[in-house]
Amino acid sequence: MGISEIKVIETHEALREHLGHPMERTKGKIRPCIDPHARTVIEHSPFYLLATASSDGTCDVSPRGDPAGSVLVLDEKTLVLADRPGNKLLDSQTNILENPHAGLLFLVPGMNETLRINGRAKLVADAPFFDDLVVKGKRPSLAIMLEVQELYLHCAKAFLRSALWKPETWPDRSGIPSAGRIFRDQMRLDVTAEALDAALTEGALTTQY
Repeated sequence: MGISEIKVIETHEALREHLGHPMERTKGKIRPCIDPHARTVIEHSPFYLLATASSDGTCDVSPRGDPAGSVLVLDEKTLVLADRPGNKLLDSQTNILENPHAGLLFLVPGMNETLRINGRAKLVADAPFFDDLVVKGKRPSLAIMLEVQELYLHCAKAFLRSALWKPETWPDRSGIPSAGRIFRDQMRLDVTAEALDAALTEGALTTQY
């Protein structure tokens, strides 16, 4: 197929004509606040994805992990996420300063459904609830507070299709380059991949919090 043969969809009308409309039951699953079931999912999730965008629309998705229960639910409209030490590129943080709209996707190991939350985020330098964000004796220097505008429990189709939680379907790890090899090749470093892997592992373990 040549470039001239690619059919691009450019309008809302064309998109709906191509894929149709959601059922009323599906739209009814969108909730305006954190109900008890959503709270339970959040409290059991050790891993989530944070999506942000800059003022010009440039997007970023950042993986975040902490022991389950570390995300605070202050009330039915407010979440607090500890901002742990990272690479200091500050992509998520600078995006939030420019554009407060943010999205979250919570995962629970072994659970095929995921919880999506959209809202408005702000950066918090200190607050009384920081004491509740302490993990392994470390208090975060920054937190992200999210005002929840909508949440939605995604069905299991994506995880069933990918068989993500079934180890027998996982690819042979030996066929995937290590992070050390990737960084060495991308940055043309004069160091072995093994040395880089060891340094990356040590750095990750010693600077988690």
